[in-house]
Amino acid sequence: MGDELVIAGKSFTSRLMTGTGKHRSSADLVAAIAASGTQIITVAIGRLNLDDPNEKTLLDEIDWDRYQILPNTAGSKTAEQAVWTAKLAREVTGSDWIKLEVIPDPKYLLPDPIGTYEAAKTLIAEGFTVLPYIHADPVLAKRLEDIGCATVMPLGSPIGSGRGVLTTEEIQIIIEQSSVPVVVDAGLAVPSEASSVMELGADAVLVNTAIAQAANPGLMGEAFKLGVQGGRKAYLAGRIPERTAAIASSPQEGVPMTKS
Repeated sequence: MGDELVIAGKSFTSRLMTGTGKHRSSADLVAAIAASGTQIITVAIGRLNLDDPNEKTLLDEIDWDRYQILPNTAGSKTAEQAVWTAKLAREVTGSDWIKLEVIPDPKYLLPDPIGTYEAAKTLIAEGFTVLPYIHADPVLAKRLEDIGCATVMPLGSPIGSGRGVLTTEEIQIIIEQSSVPVVVDAGLAVPSEASSVMELGADAVLVNTAIAQAANPGLMGEAFKLGVQGGRKAYLAGRIPERTAAIASSPQEGVPMTKS
């Protein structure tokens, strides 16, 4: 057994989760997933056309034997809508795993903390494995963990904004107080940003737009894989402490003193 990510009793060697939205083509999607090394893939069930059984959807593009499909409740503005979408997802995929999103505001796409908490309580009571997307709120993260969520997923910055990690201090607090995996989700634009939160001790990151909308999604998927791996290794290795003064990197003992 190596350094594995464990969520709800399932082990994964990759700490990069990827989304399936905004890809320009199915070929780009498949190439990016393969290059990223991801093992967990999110799918917005509410945005698939499930009325026509003959129409291909994203679910037909993914090898279910190779990946953990993580349906999400994207598009849900209320707790009630999120619960309904989660139940639909369970019918479609046969999985109890759900990424919980309750987002009432279409402009900033910030998650509703109250609606998320209420929906999480309902879904956990009905046997779902809940991975909630939240603002980087340490109090909410702890309360969601306490009611039985399998992870907490704080945002780095608004969805699709590419603004990087604007919530570093809050994410640090969430990491320090969490006993479940912390997955930084949303706003990451480049691999160095994913690496930076992994260096803090985040357990994983979820990336969609930064890969899907890159000029070369496959290459960007690989880059994020390497960034996540590098950040994780740096965290495990242990960084040196910050100091206010410089310290020479070469030994000073035995160096002859020169006259001024």
